[in-house]
Amino acid sequence: MTQQVKVIQLNGNLDSTQSQNFREKITEIIEGEKITKIVLVDFKNVTFMDSSGLGALVLAFKALKSVDRKLVVCSINEQVRILFELTGMDKVFEIFPNEEEFHKIVISK
Repeated sequence: MTQQVKVIQLNGNLDSTQSQNFREKITEIIEGEKITKIVLVDFKNVTFMDSSGLGALVLAFKALKSVDRKLVVCSINEQVRILFELTGMDKVFEIFPNEEEFHKIVISK
C-alpha cells in the first residue's frame, strides 16, 4: 500500500511569522485532505528556526497524530539539528537526510 504524502517546503526563517503560516497549512491538511497520511516537512531552504518554530512543529506533530497521521522532517541544517538535539526533539521526530531518502525508505515499506 502506497502512503499518501504531502510535502511542505519551508523557506527562510521558521519564526513566529512563518510558524503561523505553517500552522495554517497543517490545519488545511487535517480538515481538507483526508487522503494524506504522512506530512513531510522539508527544511532544505530553512536557514534558522527559533522556539516558536519548534513549538509549531510540535503542535503540528500532535495534531496530525491525533487524527492518525504522521509528521516527519528532512533536510535539516546544523542549527536546526542542534536545536532538535538540545530539546530532545531528535528523539521525537523521524528525520531523513533529504526528500529522496525519505521516498526510498517509505516506498520500500
